Formats: sequence, structure tokens, C-alpha cells
Amino acid sequence: MDKDVIKQVVLEQEKAEKTAAIGIEREQLAIIDSLVPLPHVIIISGVRRCGKSTLMRQILKKHYEDQIYFVDFEDERFVQFTTQDFNSLYETLIELYGLKHVFFFDEIQNIQDWELFVRRIHREKNKVFITGSNASLLSSELSTRLTGRHIVVELLPFSFKEYLKYHQITYNEKSFSITQERAILKRYFNDFLENGGMPEYLEHKNPLVLQNVYENILYKDVIARYEVKEVKAMRELALDLLSNIGAPLSYTKIKNNLNLGSVNTVKNYIHYLESAYLIFTLDRFSFSVSQQTLLQKKVYAIDTGLVKQIAFHFSKKQGRYLENTVYLELRRRYKEIFYYKTEDNLEVDFLIREGTKVVLLIQVTESLKDPKTREREYKALFKAMKELNVEHGLILTQEEEQANPEFPEIRVAAIYQWLLF
Repeated sequence: MDKDVIKQVVLEQEKAEKTAAIGIEREQLAIIDSLVPLPHVIIISGVRRCGKSTLMRQILKKHYEDQIYFVDFEDERFVQFTTQDFNSLYETLIELYGLKHVFFFDEIQNIQDWELFVRRIHREKNKVFITGSNASLLSSELSTRLTGRHIVVELLPFSFKEYLKYHQITYNEKSFSITQERAILKRYFNDFLENGGMPEYLEHKNPLVLQNVYENILYKDVIARYEVKEVKAMRELALDLLSNIGAPLSYTKIKNNLNLGSVNTVKNYIHYLESAYLIFTLDRFSFSVSQQTLLQKKVYAIDTGLVKQIAFHFSKKQGRYLENTVYLELRRRYKEIFYYKTEDNLEVDFLIREGTKVVLLIQVTESLKDPKTREREYKALFKAMKELNVEHGLILTQEEEQANPEFPEIRVAAIYQWLLF
């Protein structure tokens, strides 16, 4: 790549960054604050357009000001950039800005063998921050080249806390006892379920924004990157998964419905979609790791707003959106999340493990007002608690509901409240 073109791109990106919005402070910034003093390469990984670049600007402003080099490799002018051009880029950065020791690289995984350059500058005692929208590529490449020398921070779309912050809605524990404030929080929670947390969509409220994100994920991050030949099948698979969040996966059924060659092809395609952060798969819990890999998985989506714009609309399945919202919040809070089935095949939506111990079981339901639903949710949760020797259970509902006095170990909470504390 011509060095003059590299220089032009770098200068134009600098100009654009100076006027770019900082946005609301993300929750993950607190985690990164603790990582700044470490020598490790910091990876900010997440779906396209979820705010990774904005988070980088927040890190820059808080910790480094003008001490950094910044390069965005998503720029289409870098399409001819190769491994050999990294040295020219480095020379250009030094010529323009002098010698600095902090690098911010946006979407660097677009460049083949990028990790070789990162390894070199990291060995020279430079601090490196990287954003990327492919979890699999980032982890595999860095694990190979930088074993033990990198830390991954996952960034999801806005949480409900961040959604309220974006809309400048304040609250405290007393807000749930004040009719007007409680009603406002409920209203915004319903909006959050409908709109999701993708920052650009919340700014413009134009469905084309989410449709564009979806198409870019599908074609750039999946079909093009993995050279998928069965494009129609991949499109149908992605749409089917987004239309069935919270549902169990049947690889054989998908293979037959999409006329794909083998179950392994289905598994690979789902892995590609998961690596691009469009969907997540949830394992069923078992004390046997080998058995766990054979048990049926469930699927969740990156954002409920995206699902509502892209997928086939659910009929009377509001509970699935609530369940998806809870899953995303659990992913922010915990490292090990599963679902569980009791010995008599009763299902519990979420199981949280810390180390070797199961610490929490959670059911999610729209309402407990129907006696059959109430009995089913309590029965499954209580049975699982006994089997796993878990002291406390939690049922999350859309509205505030009374707990069952027969089960004092099981707490009931409204999801909108649980999300905020």
C-alpha cells in the first residue's frame, strides 16, 4: 500500500476522531480502568455498532489524552493493506506525531497476520488496545501469538442501566416505591424491550440502521470471512435462529430443513454466527463435561431490538424477549451460565456456576398470575434446588408479584428492578 495513502488515511481519521461523540460512559469502562496499569494487550470485543469505538474514545480521554496512536482498519481504503505495510504505518505514525507508546487499533482483525505486528510492538513495551467484532478470530490468533499476554473485555449493546442513562432518567432504590417514578421506569423498560440497546439505532430510530447492521454481520463477518458457499441456507439459518430465541437447537432438524450436507456443517454455521456476536448458544448443565457437550443447546440473540426488526414476529411470546434480556444481563454479570433440566425433565431457564459450585437458579416468566404457570415455575425451580443443593432461587417476572409463602427460599422480583440493582 502506498505510504502517501496511509498518511492521508491516518490524518483524516485523526480529524474525524477529534469531533466524534464521546457518548454516555459505558459500564465496562470501570473494568478497563483496572486493566490500564497492566502490561497486557487489551481486547474490546463485541458485535458491530455496539459502541466499541466510543468506549475507546472514553479510555483515551480518561487515561491518555494525546499520548496515543489511533488507526481504524474498518476504513475501506485499507482494503489493500497487508502485513508488510505495518512497518510503513508505524513509520508514518512516528513521522506525524512523534514517538508514542500507546496504540489504539479498531477492527485490526481485518488485516491478515495482524497479530505479528501487535506482538512486535507489545514486546517493545508499548500498551496496545484493540477492538474487534469477531470473537473467534481474536481469541485464536492472540492465543497463538500472545499466550497469557492479553485480556478480553466483552462489550454488549446498552444494558437497561445504560439505556436509562442515555435517556437521562435517574433513579434510586426509593423510586420503586413512588408511583410516578415507578411508572416511568416501567415505561422505559417496555421501550427497552422493544428498541434494544444498539446506540446508533437509539439515536435515529430508523429500522434501516438495524437492518444494515444485520446485513453487514451476515455478509462481511460471516459469509465473506468464512467463505460460506451456501449463502441462501446461511441467511435462512440466521433468520430462523433469531425467530426462535430461547428455544432449543436441533442440529438434525436444521440440517434437514435447510438441506445442508451434514450436522457438522450446521454446527460450523452456528459457530460463525456466534463468533460474529449475532447469536449466543447456551449449554445445558451437567456435572460431566463430556456429556454436557452432547446435550441440546438453547439460542439467544445479541439484541431484542434487532430481533424485532429482522426476525419473524412472535405471537404471544413476550416471555422470550424477557428471557433474552435476562440472558444478556447475566452474561454481563457472570462467566458461567447454563440452563438446567431436572431428573424428571423440568426446565430451569438459567443456572449460575462459580468455580465448582452452583450458586443461583433463575426462572423467567411473563407473569405468575395463572395458577398453572405459577405451579410449573415453582415446581421446576424447587426441584432443581434440591437436586443441586442450591439454597436460593429467583423468579423474574415482567411486573411485581407476590412470592409464594410455601417456598421462602425462592424470591420473586420484577425484571426491570433486578436489572438496575
